[in-house]
Amino acid sequence: MIKKRFNKTEILRILQENRDGKPIQQIIEEYGISQATFYNWRAKYENKISNELLIINKLKEENDRLKHMYADLSLENLLLKSKLEKHKSS
Repeated sequence: MIKKRFNKTEILRILQENRDGKPIQQIIEEYGISQATFYNWRAKYENKISNELLIINKLKEENDRLKHMYADLSLENLLLKSKLEKHKSS
């Protein structure tokens, strides 16, 4: 049997399938891994996954905050340009 090596991204995707409700038995048959391998991956990467999810959520919140800030500044800029043009024309 040919031994396939999975990269980190593939392992994380496989573990995500389990968290989404796919049974372990189905996963190990589909990917041709042993049950021990699956549990070793889970032990090794589970904390990394939760930490990465926390970081992603924080980045999403920061991104939303920055988008709102940009929108407010853009509106303020348009308002000031409008006032400036009115002042120039009078």
